[in-house]
Amino acid sequence: FLFCVGLTVSITKKNVIAVLRGLELMLNAANINLVAFSKYDAQFIQGQMFALFIIVVAAAETAVALAIAFK
Repeated sequence: FLFCVGLTVSITKKNVIAVLRGLELMLNAANINLVAFSKYDAQFIQGQMFALFIIVVAAAETAVALAIAFK
């Protein structure tokens, strides 16, 4: 549901900040899925590591987007 909301926001809005907010929602939905699946499989630690990588990439994306938006 969270991914669908993010996709809808990204497609329908024309504002750059709103589109980035939709992308953040989609990334957070992917993180929730990765962490949930890694909880049920003890050997799936890669899911948590990949979620951490996605969080770092999302933070960098947000920093660049804010720098461009407030230039």
